[in-house]
Amino acid sequence: MGPMEERIDLDSEEEIPFTSSPNGSKVHPLDFEKVRLTSHRGFANSWIHKQSRISPLRSIYTVLMTAKINVLLPFGPLAILLHYLTRNHVLVFFLSMLGITPLAERLGYATEQLAFYTGPTIGGLLNATFGNATELIISIYALKNGMIRIVQQSLLGSILSNMLLVLGCSFFTGGIVHYNKVQEFNQATASVNSGLLLMAVMGIMFPAVLHFTHTEVHAGKSELALSRFSSCIMLVAYASYIFFQLKHQSSLPNPNRDVDEEGVTEEGSEEEESAEITQWEAIGWLAVLTLSVSVLSGYLVDAIEGASDALNIPVAFISVILLPIVGNAAEHASAIMFAVKDKLDITIGVAIGSSTQISMFMIPFCVVVGWLMGKSMDLNFQLFETATLFIAVIVVTFMLQVRKSNYLKGLMLILCYLIVAASFFVHVDPSTDDD
Repeated sequence: MGPMEERIDLDSEEEIPFTSSPNGSKVHPLDFEKVRLTSHRGFANSWIHKQSRISPLRSIYTVLMTAKINVLLPFGPLAILLHYLTRNHVLVFFLSMLGITPLAERLGYATEQLAFYTGPTIGGLLNATFGNATELIISIYALKNGMIRIVQQSLLGSILSNMLLVLGCSFFTGGIVHYNKVQEFNQATASVNSGLLLMAVMGIMFPAVLHFTHTEVHAGKSELALSRFSSCIMLVAYASYIFFQLKHQSSLPNPNRDVDEEGVTEEGSEEEESAEITQWEAIGWLAVLTLSVSVLSGYLVDAIEGASDALNIPVAFISVILLPIVGNAAEHASAIMFAVKDKLDITIGVAIGSSTQISMFMIPFCVVVGWLMGKSMDLNFQLFETATLFIAVIVVTFMLQVRKSNYLKGLMLILCYLIVAASFFVHVDPSTDDD
């Protein structure tokens, strides 16, 4: 009787984790690790075997079927088909944009799922990196084809879209939902990102000033050399910023979790804090989605100039306004969602953090990649674009000085973005892509 009683006690203790979730239908990832280490290998192995059989289908259903925006997925293959059948640049361009939109959103979803396993700091970095993967892929493909101005303008547009449109919509929506209270955010995090943005503006402004004041030592070469040197410095500064975040993550406030003293979540249910797919499934989906975006981006870039001529719309407007809206779909949705949940620290991290990464990493990275490719990609974004970026950063910096948000601030940022969009609609780019 002794061994039998011992066995019954063990069984009763090990079944607790599986009954902790409602109806036993969903198991937390940490519970899976507990089961794997238990002494009852037969029960654990049968559960693992059952999960391994349904996991791929469940993962496909979760990623491809649950989001409503996935109804736009068929437009991607349709754009590729029309590229070879009709050569209609307008249709290919718009269908490619529609097809990339759900891919960009699902890319953000996969990184959020991976963040459950990597921790909040690394997860936030992955979220910002893969959230900007669409812009980076489009930029590298355009750079390879010598479309330097499209690279510059699309990256500039991503910064403006995140700072003005995404942050503005988040402040406005959060202020409307929480009209009876004042929303606050961590001013220290916002100040660091604002400082990095101002440093990026300085790195971009000096080559443009050097060019337009005609004070170069070697005409046409000095601004390129200065751009490459400044890009290396900006990459070092961004690497230092990432190192600081990772090194001091324990001493910095963690906006990703809002817990009380007992460690219980104050807002949100258990389902909001648990992963829906496994770690390796998230990594696999990141690879698949990144490859899909890469393929579709090629057809999108090829159709830009043809669509511009057919619609009589400036290429600058397409590059600065239309492309970033598609690429920032994931950031736009997630930033608004967190603002509605009154988690403005995460909203600031998504919107301003993404702008910081584009300005301090992606733009210098493209300059270095162009250097390796033999392309004269530089930081001279021309006078009009540089002035637009400088004024936008100043406006956002003033908005973030006070650690409070309301719908009026959001509305002002949205209206500023509309002015920028109208300005680029009537702007004629004086430079050419002879490079």
